[in-house]
Amino acid sequence: MKKIAFSIWQLKPVRWIRRIRGFKLVYTPLIAIVLFTVVMGVIMGTLQLQEKSQQEAALFRELSFAKQRIQLRFANNTDVLQSIGRDYVSAGDSIKLKDNALLQAENLLQNNHEIAKIAWINETYQSEWKVPPHNLKTDWFNKVNNANVINKMLQRTLELSAATNRPAFSNFISLEVPSDEVISKEIRNVFWQTVPLLSGNEIKGMVAALYTTQGILEMIPAELKAQYRFTLITGDDQVLAISSDKNTPKRAFSNQTSLDIGVLSPNLSLRIDTYPPETNLTFRMLIGVVLGLSAFVIWSLWSVLKQMQVRQEVEANLRAETNFRSAMENSTPVGIRAHDMNRAITYVNPAFCEMTGWSAEELIGLSPPFAFWPEDQKEGLTKKMNQALQMTLNQDKKIGVEGSILHRNGSVIQTRTFIAPLIDEKGKQTGWITSLIDISEPKKIREELAASQERFITVLEGLDASVSVVSNETGELLFANRFYRERFGSSAKGHRDLAGGDIKQNVLQAPIEASMATSLHQETESEEIQLLDVSTGTSKWYEVRRRFVPWVDGQLAQLLIATDITIRIEAEDLARQQEERMQFSSRLTTMGEMASSLAHELNQPLAAISNYCMGVAKRLQGQLEPALQKDILPALEKASDQAHRAGTIIQRIKGFVKRSEPQRKSCDISEIINDAVGLVEIEAHRHRMNIATQIAENLPPVDVDPVLILQVLVNLLKNSLDSMREVYPLSSRWSAPPVKISADLDTSTFPAMLRIQVADTGAGIAESVIERMFEPFFSTKNDGMGMGLNICRSVIESHQGRLWAKNQMDAEHTKLSGCTFTILLPLESPGSMANS
Repeated sequence: MKKIAFSIWQLKPVRWIRRIRGFKLVYTPLIAIVLFTVVMGVIMGTLQLQEKSQQEAALFRELSFAKQRIQLRFANNTDVLQSIGRDYVSAGDSIKLKDNALLQAENLLQNNHEIAKIAWINETYQSEWKVPPHNLKTDWFNKVNNANVINKMLQRTLELSAATNRPAFSNFISLEVPSDEVISKEIRNVFWQTVPLLSGNEIKGMVAALYTTQGILEMIPAELKAQYRFTLITGDDQVLAISSDKNTPKRAFSNQTSLDIGVLSPNLSLRIDTYPPETNLTFRMLIGVVLGLSAFVIWSLWSVLKQMQVRQEVEANLRAETNFRSAMENSTPVGIRAHDMNRAITYVNPAFCEMTGWSAEELIGLSPPFAFWPEDQKEGLTKKMNQALQMTLNQDKKIGVEGSILHRNGSVIQTRTFIAPLIDEKGKQTGWITSLIDISEPKKIREELAASQERFITVLEGLDASVSVVSNETGELLFANRFYRERFGSSAKGHRDLAGGDIKQNVLQAPIEASMATSLHQETESEEIQLLDVSTGTSKWYEVRRRFVPWVDGQLAQLLIATDITIRIEAEDLARQQEERMQFSSRLTTMGEMASSLAHELNQPLAAISNYCMGVAKRLQGQLEPALQKDILPALEKASDQAHRAGTIIQRIKGFVKRSEPQRKSCDISEIINDAVGLVEIEAHRHRMNIATQIAENLPPVDVDPVLILQVLVNLLKNSLDSMREVYPLSSRWSAPPVKISADLDTSTFPAMLRIQVADTGAGIAESVIERMFEPFFSTKNDGMGMGLNICRSVIESHQGRLWAKNQMDAEHTKLSGCTFTILLPLESPGSMANS
């Protein structure tokens, strides 16, 4: 501002006067138009304010009128209710007078739509009559949820009137009425008024009137409600009733006043809102004409100003454009030079001068081959330039040509040159414009990146892990290292097998997983995958890690790294098996110790039982009747034999657990089978089942431990009975097939062996159970220890025999129909065979 003021004072007086005169000439009409517009705006604003004040005054008058009408109606209603109460009390026992009071209540109800129900409450707070007795409104009042609230609020209002001896009002009651009901809006909100009837200081009864808030608005004349919207609201701005659902404009006028409907009445306010006024076409046309004329005058003045300022604007734009182009050419690192049609240089910018080390005066006028080209490349660069100039005339796309520039200090700069034709204002070509970019540093970076990529690929190829990348969209294998190609080939099938599915099916899942992660490159948890190696026919274990990465083309791809962990898995399995064997050995050792302790503890009680039985038998001989001796003495002898047998079994199990050899002797297998059946048959009969024996004739004696073989057969028979009990219910067991035990010679082996089979028709044994049922501590019974079949097989194998189980199928071969346990025992012990 100081410079402008100083320049003005430096002007000559005549030029200063001319400038002031020019300013008045140009801007005086504009000032007049502005003043005219302001004055018109003030006038129209004043008229608008007057109209607004008139509307607000009219709004206040209508609101006051509606308020007085509502308050007057409540006052009249209170008087009428008191009159009805006085007439009803003074009627005494006169039915006619009481009917007249009821008729007055009905007339009041018909003439005042704001009242929904009138009731007489006696001095004991009991309702003696109410009108109307039944209609659509009272039906909703009598609903359980609504009736409880209404009666509770009536009771409070009666107590308030009784305490103050004045008419009282209740709080507003919101009823539960579906919105699709016809009278939903009418009875949504109600409240009570109770008018006590006093005789001296004693209340003879009360008249209770139930008002609807929507009915209060019916007191307002319809012509007012057509022009304004009335709303009843509470002290906390809750809307109780509204005269119309039509919305009001945002700039509508509104006013609000409180309603005093009684001394003990709740806070109630009446609000009035204006509807949009009818369009004043004349006023709007006047405004439009004024604005149109003002706009036309302003446009005319603007055109004059534009014509007067064209030259100044053109000169300013030209100076700005020249300065801009000069600044752009001087600041850009791109070298620019211009050629005429003879290829001579006509213009160079400072950047090109810095590239060559030559000044602009030295460069302008030079023709190819240029002095700043390397000597050994001048011929090649001249051909490239001629070809590029010809290509610019035939192609729209600009193609860069690589070249070299020899700086004056001897350094060589690698460049890329772009050429475009230079066209004048008549559309005629006058030369070419070439721009040169220094690509020495980017080219060096590209070479370093190529070397770095080569080193990176060398590292990936040398990894002992599979690295592969597959596109999520196409499922195409984008990259695979040497390990992957050797194991899975050049297809994406190996990647899909390691990923556990088709990559294309994961297209939608990948963005979800990526968004849940903290970043797109977050690695998933490692997984252990087992795959079959087709080349070797063996299974391989891989530890797989996956992540989703953006590929070089911007598409989402899946990176997968799989490490061969087969050796580690096999080592872990071997360690786990050894640990299980150690646990089994420890448990078997503990069980052997328990069996030894149990044998030691039970031998003495069993010996005592046997001795007592034999002693009792000897003392009873000759002292009892022959019939009693025949029944009692054999039983005592059998009890003694069984006690002795139990001790023998315990001693044999103890010796077996201690890995001692069985006490073999030549035995008749039929006797052992019959003894086993005899021991188990009692339990079989108790469960209503039978055991069938089938022993071949002329079986040779076998060299076995009879006690241990007997215990094996008893265990197998009990297992077969348990299997039968699970299949056949108690009521049908007598008709069930018996458990079969058979003995014969198996001549399919050499030498022949004794074959014992225990067969049942139960549910059979699952394949998974057959594989493990002879393992120690494995049992399918809830109370089983898992040692029975293991001991049985150990006993048979100690006799150099075999024990196995096989399921039986039904005739249709559709389901299991039982199981058969087979025992093969050599006829002679290994010692006797060696001696022979």
